[in-house]
Amino acid sequence: MGAKDKDSGELIIYLFLLLYWCSLKYCYATYNITSSQALSQGQTLVSPSQSFELGFFSPNSTANHQYIGIWYKEVSPLKVVWVANRENPLRLTDSNASLTIGSNGNLELLDGNNKLVWSTNITVASNRSVAVLSDNGNFLLKDGTSGEELWQSFQHPGDTFLPGAVLGFNTKTGESYVLTSWKTDTDPSLGNFIAGLSTHKPSQLFIWSNGSTPRWRSGPWEKSKFAGIPEMNTLYQSPIDLVEDAEKGTTYINFNSYNTSVVMYCGLSSGGVLKTMVKEKGGDWYNDWEAPTHRCEVYGMCGPFGVCRDSESLICQCMRGFVPKSIEEWRDGNWTGGCVRRRQLLCETNTSSPSSKDDGLVDMQSFSSGGEDLFLRLAHSELVNVKETREHTDVIQHDQTKLPTFDFGAILVATNHFSMENKLGQGGFGSVYKGKLQDGKEIAVKRLSSSSGQGVQEFKNEMILISKLQHRNLVRLMGYCVEEEEKLLVYEFMPNKSLDYFIFEPRRSTQLNWTTRMNIINGIARGLMYLHRDSCARVIHRDLKASNILLDGKMNPKISDFGLARLFQGSIVLATTRRIVGTLGYMSPEYAMRGTFSEKSDVFSFGVLILEIVSGQKNTGFNYSDQHSSLISYAWQSWNESRGVDLVDDALADSYSTEEAIRCVHIGLLCVQDFAADRPSMPEVISMLSNETNRSQPKQPIFTLQNSPVPDVRSQNDSKLSANEATMSLVVGR
Repeated sequence: MGAKDKDSGELIIYLFLLLYWCSLKYCYATYNITSSQALSQGQTLVSPSQSFELGFFSPNSTANHQYIGIWYKEVSPLKVVWVANRENPLRLTDSNASLTIGSNGNLELLDGNNKLVWSTNITVASNRSVAVLSDNGNFLLKDGTSGEELWQSFQHPGDTFLPGAVLGFNTKTGESYVLTSWKTDTDPSLGNFIAGLSTHKPSQLFIWSNGSTPRWRSGPWEKSKFAGIPEMNTLYQSPIDLVEDAEKGTTYINFNSYNTSVVMYCGLSSGGVLKTMVKEKGGDWYNDWEAPTHRCEVYGMCGPFGVCRDSESLICQCMRGFVPKSIEEWRDGNWTGGCVRRRQLLCETNTSSPSSKDDGLVDMQSFSSGGEDLFLRLAHSELVNVKETREHTDVIQHDQTKLPTFDFGAILVATNHFSMENKLGQGGFGSVYKGKLQDGKEIAVKRLSSSSGQGVQEFKNEMILISKLQHRNLVRLMGYCVEEEEKLLVYEFMPNKSLDYFIFEPRRSTQLNWTTRMNIINGIARGLMYLHRDSCARVIHRDLKASNILLDGKMNPKISDFGLARLFQGSIVLATTRRIVGTLGYMSPEYAMRGTFSEKSDVFSFGVLILEIVSGQKNTGFNYSDQHSSLISYAWQSWNESRGVDLVDDALADSYSTEEAIRCVHIGLLCVQDFAADRPSMPEVISMLSNETNRSQPKQPIFTLQNSPVPDVRSQNDSKLSANEATMSLVVGR
């Protein structure tokens, strides 16, 4: 072939591809497939509400393959959520291929020579079948007469998990629904990774490589969350729930989208990463969650009895009472051999025959918050210097509260028996459900989880404290219910979730303009001043953070979650505890290192919040350069160099008051000073926020002199930490 002929041939192919993709964009839409109405190239099957579309597609413009698939309609870029003929593609030039109902009633994909490429391959009574695409993306084959569902794509998932679908297994039928990755991002054939539920109890979500090798796991399901996904503790609204039916032998994960204004899915990438992707109206796809994200999430990184801490330079450490199995391997950075006991248990030394059951415990990770407590049996000699301590509980007796009580039956009706449709998410000690009382009033019900080891104390604390507090910037507790094992708190409903839902997500943070942010800062300040000075009894919150600031319908802030709060009476201004609770990044130095807390501890947390609201950045997750491991460090240097406006969130563009922004940064730095005596009181903070007064110069915080505050906090407090406190950095089993 000459050069001219070759160029002509390439031009023809190019024009063919162009016409092919144009035909996809302007294709003819149909709403069902029958034995007399097949789906051909140039046609698509569309769901009733125009949400999803099914048709012929090619994932790579340079490939010579095409497939039958389902994708989001009119969502760019194209996201394919299911593929029929993954292992048997059609030629791109096969323009006569069709998807039809065969004589045996099955869906059949035929190539241009009427050769069978793919089929639903089930037993069907007749050929009166009809195929439709539902609004949740499920492709259904139904009996055309009775309407009975004969086959559905949700029972044959690919790499994508859609709201309304399930993942799991049926022990009685042997059915298993798992995600299987694509071979590459442009090749739908089976890849190297599988994601699904494990069959042992309690169930866990796994990613396996090469069919059976664990790559990542979620930790066991604990009533309302997976133990190894600490983010689920702070979600105001969770899309995941696990449902078991012993009679049917089924265990399934449900995936639901509670926000109809967004499009979302969970997908397994070709690289073995599980991702939840979200797309808001008019926006682009963004990554809402993924795993694994760091070395500690890789299964078995530290071997048996080894604990992974991603914040440490040496990420693997042996549990107490254990030593590395091989010192040489650990020195070389190979920790998979794990650890062994330093001393035998008494029961092992007093037996004449070897135990039939060896120790087993693998794949453990330490979390700064969330997770689950882990109890470990140690030799007596390892416990010689350990003393059990219990902190006296500072709660008022139950009969002193006049808080209204709710009938459990009324709560069941209001929440539709705690249905998944009404579930808002999980808190630290249980699930939260939306409800509607008979008078039409909307409520949020916190249901204490029976698996929560610390929940009863926090339940009592929150119930008693909030019942005595009434302020427009505090979430209002409407009542409670205690019936047998059920413990419920009933709150006013907050439609706009929590502050962290908006402020730390670049796309959502644009909804918080400067006026709204100033209103939130001032509202939190007024709520804190009420707690410290104006309420009937002074209250120290001890866990003030972005996720504990709820937003009402007008984006007004409400301080919530008083489970860790302490009440002061009389002239007491300072207290010390050996049970340090709270969240790293918001805890004042004197509290984190010595257990000493006062009003100024909350002032420190408020200072962190101001800097986060102004910047849109998390203090603990901030990493501007090697010089700044925290937002506080960067804020101080920027302000000290007269660059305070550099801290302002890019989402605000130029639509903010420079004077107010610099004032907020200044006040925030005054609040986060190392010594409590240097920090202003909340009345002083409110005065500074509302007036251009002379403000003192903030002192340089110690955070600017060290790489990370977290190791220092732990190393100076190991002797004071409670082994049962999950809000600090603890050893937990995932």
